[in-house]
Amino acid sequence: GIDPSTTVAIYFDVTNPGTTPLSSNKRRYIQFLTRYLHSSGKTRIRSTTLVGNWQNAEGQDQQQQQAMANNPVKLSFDQEAAAVLTARVAVHRTETEDVADVLRWIDRSLIRLCTKFADYRPDDPSSFRLSPEFSLYPQFMFHLRRSQFLQLFNSSPDEAAYYRYILTRENTTNSLVMIQPTLLSYSFNGPPTPALLDAESVRQDVILLLDTFFHVVVFHGETIAAWREQKYHEQEEHAAFRDLLDAPQADAQMIMDARFPVPRYIVCDQHKSEARFLMAKLNPSSTHNSPDGGGGGTQVFTDDVSLRVFMEHLMKLAVQS
Repeated sequence: GIDPSTTVAIYFDVTNPGTTPLSSNKRRYIQFLTRYLHSSGKTRIRSTTLVGNWQNAEGQDQQQQQAMANNPVKLSFDQEAAAVLTARVAVHRTETEDVADVLRWIDRSLIRLCTKFADYRPDDPSSFRLSPEFSLYPQFMFHLRRSQFLQLFNSSPDEAAYYRYILTRENTTNSLVMIQPTLLSYSFNGPPTPALLDAESVRQDVILLLDTFFHVVVFHGETIAAWREQKYHEQEEHAAFRDLLDAPQADAQMIMDARFPVPRYIVCDQHKSEARFLMAKLNPSSTHNSPDGGGGGTQVFTDDVSLRVFMEHLMKLAVQS
């Protein structure tokens, strides 16, 4: 059904052949007519009209790059909305295609996008640069590929259908939280701070609050968990530690109170079984196969590539002439 929070995505496919590009001074018009029954009993109709110019950046080499630098399509690109729209298409395609084929489609689409809008010298990955309007989009696609929408391991068919259904109706902000969860770090060093969704953010002396939309996870580092087990927070001289334990739980309750459907609440400790709800969402920058032992943070036991390796392959393929 449709309720006040439902968000609908409408896609248009431009079928004009590339051999006869549209003129830049030609305008496009799209009109939506919405008919609904008002609470007064009257039927109302709302008209919404969108208008804009068609844009073409056809040309060769320097001319094309110059045109693309000032292309309104590039300058007005909304990477957050684009990531959600791509995720919805990917979820829709899973109904008729294998997940592996959908993943390949995401990869090809991302490579084409970067090839067209990035700045680079042909066959030189080190020269690859994305403008601020596109800089986060590959990161969103990295997390989408690893999300519960496309990776069905440990999910029942009912769970997978539920996750995909919610994605197709929520707004951009909530959908982005599903694709790339938010992570807050709590420590004695100051107020809560946003943390990278990365293995390096896992420390023994911090508490992490993960919001995946479907789950809210309070994760205690090994040292924090040990102090809690020794009941230091019950002693008056350790009131600061008690406040540190209470802060993420209070914030988690605020998230759950404001969200429907209510997410599952998980409290876990480092190296314990339920810590997997956090570890599965982190960028595996450090794994059991890392040659240097992983450096800071913790190791993620996975064969998935990290965001750094993902970006290296993307840059290599995007700049190929």
